[in-house]
Amino acid sequence: MIHDHTTKTGARRALGQAGCSASSANHGQVKGSAVALALMLAFGSSAVQAQGDTRQVEALEARIAKLEEQLRAVTAMAQRAGEVAQKADSTASEAKVASQAQAALTEAAAETASSFEFHGYARSGTVSGGDMTTVKGAGPYITPAGNLGGAVGRLGLETDTYVEAKMIKNFRSDDGSWASFNFMVADGVNSNNDWTGGDNGINVRWAFVEMGNLPTFKGTALENASIWAGKRFDKKNFDIHFFDTDFIFLSGTGAGVYDVQVTPDWKSSFSVYGRDFINEDDESIKSYIATTNNYFGNWQVMLNGMRSKQNDAGGERATTGYHGLVAYHAPSFFGLTEGFSKTGVLYGQGLGAEVKRLGAVGNLLDDARTVRLMSFGVTDLAPDWKISPAFIGEVSKDRFNKGDEYKWASANVRLTNAINKNFAMQYEGSYQYMDLDSTFSTGKGSFYKLTVAPTFKLDTDA
Repeated sequence: MIHDHTTKTGARRALGQAGCSASSANHGQVKGSAVALALMLAFGSSAVQAQGDTRQVEALEARIAKLEEQLRAVTAMAQRAGEVAQKADSTASEAKVASQAQAALTEAAAETASSFEFHGYARSGTVSGGDMTTVKGAGPYITPAGNLGGAVGRLGLETDTYVEAKMIKNFRSDDGSWASFNFMVADGVNSNNDWTGGDNGINVRWAFVEMGNLPTFKGTALENASIWAGKRFDKKNFDIHFFDTDFIFLSGTGAGVYDVQVTPDWKSSFSVYGRDFINEDDESIKSYIATTNNYFGNWQVMLNGMRSKQNDAGGERATTGYHGLVAYHAPSFFGLTEGFSKTGVLYGQGLGAEVKRLGAVGNLLDDARTVRLMSFGVTDLAPDWKISPAFIGEVSKDRFNKGDEYKWASANVRLTNAINKNFAMQYEGSYQYMDLDSTFSTGKGSFYKLTVAPTFKLDTDA
């Protein structure tokens, strides 16, 4: 019975036999059987527990493997998300760079476009006489005094076609300095036809460079000055628009400096010009003009000297000349009411006796002397009315011939009535007195004209 109990393993059988031999015949068998049974139960219990632990380990390993697989999947997803985010950041950066580049290009294009300027002026008119024939040669200088600069009111008298185009390219540096290239062409013709190629030609009136605010001049009187060189006419003088005449017309090819701050209340400009005389027989003779133009508040004082060494080759013509201007630029209408006005007195001797076109006329005597007074102003008469009076008067002696004397004076008044924002009526009356004695002939008389001009305009106050 004891030997039949444990048959599972040889170890158990041997252990049971050892237990039987160690006991007595009866008692020993019972005791050995109990020991064998206990050992069998112990070994059986251990086997069951081992099998349970194995299943738990296998289950745990399966769970761990599943978690590892899920972790790998999550990691892969995170990597893909990171790559997507990185690509998004890269795309955003590229878009930002592209946007900045586009903005820079747009800004550069805008800056380039804004650096160019265009200015123009044009007029065209025709006049018919009582017999319906074309009147040529009319204009502000229509009278005998016109050859001496004696202009009358221009409104309604201009029969020519004149056009000018100004082109300017501006340059600016990071240090604040600037420069400009200035170019102007002009054309004028008296024909009313559309094709006038044989009657006129393109004239280059400007070709110069100007620069200013140069760091080199910082802390000096030239700090706010500008320097220039080339062909131009002076920008520091003014005209009387209603007569189509300048106080001083200084032009030619040269160089100069504008706005030298001599003192806090004194600015001065200096220039040297070279030009040819406008007389047909003097076009090969050159004259030189040196100028200093000074502003003291509202006061202007300009002094000019002229030299033409070869001008006396044909007789007693002047080779030097002197010229001066004293003017007051009033911020009111002659001190009476709101508006503005300008008044000036000019004096010239020798080559300076041509007081408007400096250095342009060569057939003047050494003793030639001229005095000219000019004045004009603009003010409101009523809410829709403006008045613009103007005056020029001149006396000159020994101008072209010894003993000659020329006296003339012109007065002009223009009234402007603004009917609405785009339409106005202009009325102009002009009168000139002349007393001219060239020693070869004399003439005395007067001229007047009246003009009514309906005018369309843009609303520049909008």
